[in-house]
Amino acid sequence: MNEKIDKRLRADLFRTRLGEAMRLRQSNQSALARAIGVDRSTISQLLKGPSARLPNAQVVGECASALGVSADWLLGLTDRPETTADMLANTLSLTEAPRALVDEQIFQWHKEAAGYKIRHVPAGLPDMLKTRAMLEWEYAPHLGRSTDQAIGASEDRMAWMRAARSDYEIALPIHELESFARAEGYYRDLPLDLRRAQLDHLIAVTTQLYPSLRLYLFDARRVYSAPVTILGPLLAVIYIGRNYMVFRDSERVQALTLHFDHLLREADIAARALPGRLAELRAALG
Repeated sequence: MNEKIDKRLRADLFRTRLGEAMRLRQSNQSALARAIGVDRSTISQLLKGPSARLPNAQVVGECASALGVSADWLLGLTDRPETTADMLANTLSLTEAPRALVDEQIFQWHKEAAGYKIRHVPAGLPDMLKTRAMLEWEYAPHLGRSTDQAIGASEDRMAWMRAARSDYEIALPIHELESFARAEGYYRDLPLDLRRAQLDHLIAVTTQLYPSLRLYLFDARRVYSAPVTILGPLLAVIYIGRNYMVFRDSERVQALTLHFDHLLREADIAARALPGRLAELRAALG
């Protein structure tokens, strides 16, 4: 609400919104007066006086705080009644990120966004495209005896995600795939037969599921991205280690969507050409 409002009209709007906030909070004049430290007659005057008037800034602020709304909303400066703290809590949150496969929170987000396009920059190879042997090599040190059970549950969830009528666009740094194929860095000591099988699986899946699944490779020396997932227009999730940073406001979801689209425009290898690059890596392994 950006237009300038006459002082009398603003006073009338304040009276209306103060009464509305009291009804929503199931408060009354006496309770509000006690909460903000004024006489009951002061609240009565604000609500029912012969002429509407605006109180001083302290009273406005105290009323807003006591009723859980913003002072700007009471004064007609915004159409959103939430306080700034509430707005931030609703649009930005931190959620625990367990070291596991498709954890329950990720699965719930995917169900919420079923039917929307999912854009994803994984922290490594995408879990939903890994073979069971690859999952066991990667997660057994973290999951211990529960590895088989966790992988079984995650395979069921990944199968649901693949069948949820959501298109998937995945952007991956070229060096991640090359490091995997060569067993370098994070993938050091990864057995050759496992790498061969994983590349065969990636070739088959990216060929069979195209165009509903599109995997692009970008050069991280030219463009960079933190691990991020954008679930349609609903929310965007940045992985920061022990937590997910979750955004639900449209402005930031759109900003991260534009960031992802930039990765695709700058990609060295587009989705259609990916199976060919995978075949080259596979051939180099013999």
